[in-house]
Amino acid sequence: MTKLATVSPCYNEEEVLRHSVERLTALFNRMISEGLVTEDSMMVFVNDGSRDRTWNLICELSRENKFVRGINLAHNVGHQNAIMAGMMTARSWADAVVTLDADLQDDIECIPQMVRHLQEGNDIVYGVKVSRQADPLMKKLTAQAFYKLQDAMGVESIYNHADFRLMSRRALDMLATYPEHNLYLRGLIPMIGLPHTTVDDVISERFAGQSKYTLGKMLGLALNGITAFSVRPLYLIFNIGVVFLIVALCIAVYVFYSLVSGHAVQGWASLMLSIWLVGGFVLVSMGIIGTYIGKIFTEVKQRPLYHVQEIVE
Repeated sequence: MTKLATVSPCYNEEEVLRHSVERLTALFNRMISEGLVTEDSMMVFVNDGSRDRTWNLICELSRENKFVRGINLAHNVGHQNAIMAGMMTARSWADAVVTLDADLQDDIECIPQMVRHLQEGNDIVYGVKVSRQADPLMKKLTAQAFYKLQDAMGVESIYNHADFRLMSRRALDMLATYPEHNLYLRGLIPMIGLPHTTVDDVISERFAGQSKYTLGKMLGLALNGITAFSVRPLYLIFNIGVVFLIVALCIAVYVFYSLVSGHAVQGWASLMLSIWLVGGFVLVSMGIIGTYIGKIFTEVKQRPLYHVQEIVE
C-alpha cells in the first residue's frame, strides 16, 4: 500500500474548504478499504497568505479530522511557490504526493487510478483535461491559445495539463535538486524524465466562491513559462530585425530612384509611419530582453522561495 498525501494551495478558500475536506475524506476511506493507501495517509493544505479565515479553518479541521494537516506560509508567495512548499514538506511524510487545487474542480476520482499507475512503476502521473465545459469561455480560449503558443516557443510540457498530478518520493527528491526561482512546474517536472503516464481529468464546476486565478495571473504564468524555458523570443527579435533591415534597404533603393528620376515627393506620412513602426519594435524588443535580464537578476540572488511559519498535524 502507498502512503499518500494530497497537497492543495489555499488562498482565501474558506467557502470551499470544509466541503473539500468532506469529499477527500470519503475518497481516502474508500481507498483505504480497497487497500490502495495506508490509514496514515493525509491531505495537506498550504495557506498562502490568506486574508480570510482559511488558516483558522485548517487548524479546526486538523483537530476534527485525522487526515488533515496544514502548512502556514509566512506571506503570500503565489500559486506555484505554494505548491512547491507543500510538495517539499510532504515528501518526507508520504510515499507519493498528489497536487490539486483546494476547490476540487479536478476529478478526484482519478486519484485511485493515479495510485494504481504509481504501483505499476510510474513515478509521475499527469491529469490531462479532456473536458472544459465547466470553465468560462474566455478561460477555454486563452488556455488553448497558451498551450499552442508554448509549443510554438519550444516549451516541452504535457498538453492540457495544469497542476493536477501525482509524484513519487523519488521524483520529488529529483525536483528538489532544481534551483529554479522563476517556477513553472508544468515545464520543469517533465524535464525529470522518470517513467510517467496520464489520466483523463474532467473539470467540474466550483462548489462555492470564485477562482483566485485571475486573467492577469494566468498571463503572468504564461509569460513566466515561456521565458523560463525558451529563448526563441530572442531569436524572433533577431529575425524581425533582419526583416526590418531588408525593408529599410528596399526603401533606400526607392528613395534613390525617386531622387534620380526627379519624382521625389516631399511628405511626412511615410516618415512618421517608419518612425512609429521601428520605435514600437525597439520598445517591444527592449521589453523582452528586459524580462530575461530581470529573471537572471532574481535567479542570481538565490532568495528562498517561501518561509513556513507554522505546521499543524
